[in-house]
Amino acid sequence: MAQIFATADAANRQNCPKFHSGAASILGLMATISEPRSAAKRKRAKDPVCGWKLERAARKLGALQIAGIDEVGRGPMFGPVVAAAVILAPGTPFNGLNDSKKLTEAKRNELDLVIRKKAIAWAIAAVDAETIDRINIRNASLLAMRLAVQQLTQRPDYLLIDGVDTIDWPCTQKAVIQGDATSFSIAAASVLAKVYRDGLLVEFDKQFPGYGLASHKGYCSREHLDALARLGPTPFHRKNWSPVAQILLPYEDEEALLTPIEPLPA
Repeated sequence: MAQIFATADAANRQNCPKFHSGAASILGLMATISEPRSAAKRKRAKDPVCGWKLERAARKLGALQIAGIDEVGRGPMFGPVVAAAVILAPGTPFNGLNDSKKLTEAKRNELDLVIRKKAIAWAIAAVDAETIDRINIRNASLLAMRLAVQQLTQRPDYLLIDGVDTIDWPCTQKAVIQGDATSFSIAAASVLAKVYRDGLLVEFDKQFPGYGLASHKGYCSREHLDALARLGPTPFHRKNWSPVAQILLPYEDEEALLTPIEPLPA
């Protein structure tokens, strides 16, 4: 049976320009020539800034216990997906807190300790590879998030969730694209989830040497793909992921080739 385990405690797409005939074509071309610089300015202007804006908006609606939620590990072909939930006191000071992907490993480890110490409540939950294969990665991610919220020692009345999905939980929720780079609460959750999962992969590396799990953390790196081809999948590889499935499929194909084929009637 698949294991679900939890621990708890206090590149942008741009559409190609469409050209039309006549004067519109000339104007369109002129606009395109000046586009790169203005587009770069707009991109810089739209870069999110991590802070308390979303938390303040939630408090204006009457929220008192606001939990930030994020997950890590949707993309790897090995290991669990991990989610964290964090409730912070308003205005809690943090030096350099941001989306965990933007931080160095040393900074994440430093902030992990600070967040655990300063948070009103925090929790981490993980859903294993077997469950991911059974219910798909999206549902497994949502399940990990719900389990993390469920483990909080303080009951939240408002959830700020990174991404586009909300979860099955009875309170007001807001899903935020790039939330981990916008909200300190979500950023804190992203750091806890990332540090926890990275630690798991270091331990898995000791259990399954040769795959390089401690370095690539289960993602589809060249090193990992080569090791998978050489050593085969472990019980903790996600069998629905294409590289793993391709390793497993030839055995089934070989059996199929050995099956006698009845000749077609004349």
